[in-house]
Amino acid sequence: MQFADAVMAGRLGASSLAAVAVGGSVWFLGFTVCLGLMMAISPIAARYFGAGQPEMIGRYTRQGLWLALALSFSIFTFIQLFIEPVLGFVGIDPGFRDTTVNYVRAIVFGAPAICVFLAFRFTTEGIGFTRPIMYTSLFALVCNVFLNWVLMYGKFGLPAYGAVGCGMASAITMWLMTIMMVIYFARKPIYKPLRIFERMAPLRLPVLKEILHLGTPIAITIAAEAGLFSVVSILVGTRGAEITAAHQIALNFAATMFMIPLALSAATTVRIGQALGKGSARGARLGGVTGILMCAVFMACSATFLLLFRDLVVGIYTNDPSVTEIAISLLLMAAIFQIADGVQIGSAGALRGYKDTRMPMLINTFSYWALGFPLAYLAAITFRAPPAYIWAGFVLGLSAAAIMLTVRFNRLSKQLLATG
Repeated sequence: MQFADAVMAGRLGASSLAAVAVGGSVWFLGFTVCLGLMMAISPIAARYFGAGQPEMIGRYTRQGLWLALALSFSIFTFIQLFIEPVLGFVGIDPGFRDTTVNYVRAIVFGAPAICVFLAFRFTTEGIGFTRPIMYTSLFALVCNVFLNWVLMYGKFGLPAYGAVGCGMASAITMWLMTIMMVIYFARKPIYKPLRIFERMAPLRLPVLKEILHLGTPIAITIAAEAGLFSVVSILVGTRGAEITAAHQIALNFAATMFMIPLALSAATTVRIGQALGKGSARGARLGGVTGILMCAVFMACSATFLLLFRDLVVGIYTNDPSVTEIAISLLLMAAIFQIADGVQIGSAGALRGYKDTRMPMLINTFSYWALGFPLAYLAAITFRAPPAYIWAGFVLGLSAAAIMLTVRFNRLSKQLLATG
């Protein structure tokens, strides 16, 4: 969906692509908080599934729904009230600042839907039944592209909303995919043992506390990485529309490729959780090693592709010569950090399967904000260096996180194997 948004916004010009880039980064900061907290449901569900206790999974799903609604209300309120003064304070280029504000205010209407969707998504992920996620994602992609076409370019007699229409399309799509997922849960027999819809459950503080206890470090871990990319995108937004558009092209393609190791990381979490629920420490370690290697191999292939075909990739997004030249240099940096990115997300997923979330939180926070961010800030703001130097912060942060998370997984899994 983000790939489609970037390509379609790029056809409207550098300013529209820049607005979608900065606005999407702001929205993603809020989204990652909910994503991380809801992600706690996956290893919990995997453990109970492996132990043969499906009704306990439904209990956590219902409490996750309460948490999702509370989070989405907080995100919606904060963005509607503070997005305009925050972007003004940061110094986003006035040429596309108003469009950015309106884009974010449009897309945030989908916050309640996507937060609820995540509670169901991580439940079905935890039991190892991932087809509904694939079906709803494909459905969402088709809807998003169609609605982008209608609302951005003004089809069927509607006004052409431009980049703001992209935010509107995304919000509508979030509601549609959530409705589809709820229907799937209500009708499929595989979910009946979970007993999710049998009654409206009141708030259960002990259950919520466990989700928050496990999910808060996950949220901080994800926000540390995603936050670095988002904040750097916002910093780049102070350098003009062309640089911001080029940054968005390179970052969007790298993020699209990142979806594969992200999925493998989620599968690794589930396999480890289910193995530990069955009492198999050896199976858990094997699942972790396999998952990390698969992430690294895929990203090595992606990096090779980028090195060979950078020009073709940029051509998908834009024909603007000034944007193209900058984007090509940034895709070279993306190729450099992709292998480290694959290793760190694979290791993080493996550690989540062990319910080890606090140490990864500290590792990611240190890697991205004590190492990566200062370098990116100095390059972007202090020295006004070329964009490729800004991306050196990504390379440093991701490499440090990959090394430390892999060492942590190796030590933890070996300890459990020795004691088990």
